[in-house]
Parts: sequence; C-alpha cells; structure tokens
Amino acid sequence: MKIIGAGFGRTGTLSVKAALETLGLGPCYHMLTAFEEPGHLRLWNAVGRGEQVDWAEIFARYRSTVDWPGCDYWETLAKEYPEAKILLTVRDPEGWYDSFQQTLAPLWSAESDDPELGEYLELVRRITARTFDGRLDDRAHAIAVFEEHNRRVRAAVPADRLLVYDVRQGWEPLCAFLGRPVPSDAAFPHLNDRAQFQELLSRRLAHRGDPR
Repeated sequence: MKIIGAGFGRTGTLSVKAALETLGLGPCYHMLTAFEEPGHLRLWNAVGRGEQVDWAEIFARYRSTVDWPGCDYWETLAKEYPEAKILLTVRDPEGWYDSFQQTLAPLWSAESDDPELGEYLELVRRITARTFDGRLDDRAHAIAVFEEHNRRVRAAVPADRLLVYDVRQGWEPLCAFLGRPVPSDAAFPHLNDRAQFQELLSRRLAHRGDPR
C-alpha cells in the first residue's frame, strides 16, 4: 500500500483513482471496487462489527485506496502501512453536501430484500451511523462532520506525509507529492459527475453475479 485516501466520497475520488492508476499506483481501491471483489462487502461489514480482519486479505492486489469504506479507517490503515502517504481529497463543503445528497444519500437510505444489495446497505448504514450519527438529512450536522474530519486529518498527519488535494488542481501537486512526472500524453481524468455516477452504479448493480 502506497497511498491511503482519507477524503470522504464525493470529493473527486473516482477521478483520483483513475489518476493514481495512470501514475502506476494502482490498482486503486474504491467503494465501487467492493462490488467487484467477491466477499469484500462481507469483510468490510466484519470490520464494522469490530471483528479482526486481515487487511492484506482486502488490499492484497491494491497499491492505493480512496473513498469509503477505506477513508473511515484511514488512521488504522496509516498505522498498518507506515510507509504509505496520506491523500486528503477536499472540496467546498456546501458543494460536497449537495453532491452527496443527490447521489449517495438516497441510495444509502434505500430498502431492499436482495441479499447482495443488503450487504452493501449494511455497510453504508454502518458508515452513516459511525460517521454521521445517522443524520444524513441534517445539512449543518453533515457539513460539520465533513469539516471536522478534514481538520483532524490535517492536524494528525505530518506535513511530509500528507497532501490536501482538490482535483481542480490537476496533475501538478499530485505528481509532485508522489514523485512522479506529469503525464505528457494524458489529461487529468475528471470522472463521476452526478449523472455519470448514477449510470456507473446502476451498471455495477445490474451485473452482480457473485456475492460482493
């Protein structure tokens, strides 16, 4: 593990996943990865219940991680992988909440009898309870949680191990932090706008075969 993403989802994490993989720091783990890896939702739910899980079982194939669920355990992962750098993706708090409410929040509040989707809903409900005290619809509270999380990461991580990063900054600060040359033949990826997210997630759910 080379990069641990501490930023919440909806801070450009899918773009950063693509950027890290372009820079040779992939595969990069992301919430959507959990749909693709057999048994991983079950493993993350075991972590949420406080059970002992071998992190290498989750991250064996991965050199980086961004987004939930990894960002909820960034401190644990930072100790588990002491050589890894910490990447805190950020954005305007009001814009973050608007994006979150229009994409993730409705899904996280859904009900389903599908056992496979049920594993995902169990995971995100644990995140809702653990991170937001179950108060997704309380705008002021959710934004305060977002800002406090970012403040705590900034305060806890030494400056030489941390990059606070807005995807609008493009390649330069990310490459400088990682010691990689700026790609001359690839524009910085800008993925996961709201319509794109809904389409991507729908495809993931439609093509599940094994429990994930």
